[in-house]
Amino acid sequence: MNQKLTPSTALLLVIPPFLWASNAVVGRLMSDLVPPITLNFLRWAIAFCLLLPLGFSIFRSGSGLWANRKRYACLGLLGVGVYNALQYMALHTSSPINVTLVGASMPVWMLLTGFLFFDAAVTRKQILGAVLSILGVLVVLSHGDLRQLQALRFVAGDLLMVVATIVWAFYSWVLSRPADPESIRGNWAAFLLAQISFGVVWSGVFAVGEWTFADSRIIWGWPLLAGLIYVAIGPAIIAFRCWGMGVQRAGPATAGFFNNLTPLFAALMSSAFLGEIPDLYHGAAFGLIVIGIVMSSGR
Repeated sequence: MNQKLTPSTALLLVIPPFLWASNAVVGRLMSDLVPPITLNFLRWAIAFCLLLPLGFSIFRSGSGLWANRKRYACLGLLGVGVYNALQYMALHTSSPINVTLVGASMPVWMLLTGFLFFDAAVTRKQILGAVLSILGVLVVLSHGDLRQLQALRFVAGDLLMVVATIVWAFYSWVLSRPADPESIRGNWAAFLLAQISFGVVWSGVFAVGEWTFADSRIIWGWPLLAGLIYVAIGPAIIAFRCWGMGVQRAGPATAGFFNNLTPLFAALMSSAFLGEIPDLYHGAAFGLIVIGIVMSSGR
């Protein structure tokens, strides 16, 4: 049974959006130091090593990992291998504000994905909410000038983030299917490690392709090492742990609204660290996205 939304529970649900926003800002800062797909591989490889002492039991026989290998391979591909790589690629040409604002439309894409591919029912309120949220995304993609849509003058990173949100929607629907053995489902570290184990392999394959077909280079130094450690510990491990505890206490419906704090935190961080001052269209887009999501949820 879900508990009352206490200050401690609210704090648990505020921490993940803050860390996910910082992931966009730090990823932008490291965009000149390491290729985006390689950054994704290194991030999750570090997270794998850190989680291994806590969840190594999944590699024992009978843990359920290998019996459900297709499920975790799919989750690792979508959530670790593809989504995060696309996000870091988007940050090469787009700003953290735009990336997180487009990402805030994620519940809408979940609605559409569920209807089209997972036989989920959709109400009129949800459709209206989806239209408003997508309009907010179009405001971001057009940088406040909807006339740009006629010429299709979009920043490549904005479009990559749209694809990333769709990938995350598929990941979320697959994740929602109750197919995890108790030995993995009951241990948050084991559950995350089961996905990362396959995700690291996928991201490693993609990183090899990046170095094979692109002119890639890494500028090693303390700034890169500090950034890698931060995105592996903060936005990956700590954010997932706090989010899981918060959802258990408040329920997924209430917790879902906290995700929309991510663009706000990204705007504040971009202003402080990157000198990217938010424009009025960012506020308008954020408002449309939030209104659409609230209507879509029926709350």
